[in-house]
Amino acid sequence: MTRRPKVWLVLAALFTLVNLAGAPMAAAAGEGLHAATHVALMLLGAYLVWRLAPRSGRKDDAPSLEPTEERLERLQQSMDAVAVEVERIGEAQRYNAKVQAERGETQR
Repeated sequence: MTRRPKVWLVLAALFTLVNLAGAPMAAAAGEGLHAATHVALMLLGAYLVWRLAPRSGRKDDAPSLEPTEERLERLQQSMDAVAVEVERIGEAQRYNAKVQAERGETQR
């Protein structure tokens, strides 16, 4: 974790603790809306702490990169498969053109 996310994590934790302390104080003063605001802000802070906290088993949003050689091998196999299919299409078109040409000659 770099310095910037650590600072944000500390700030989010302090924000959460301040609101955690403020909620019962506002409730004790009889200010229900004020206490509810502290609870809502405390939940927001807890969410931020959860999002910013490092996790060892956490998977990143980006897929893990495979070694380059494996990726290149799969790419080569895909390209070979495409080349075979293109060749089959070409052969089918040549055969079709040949059959149509023969039909055209016999119909005349």
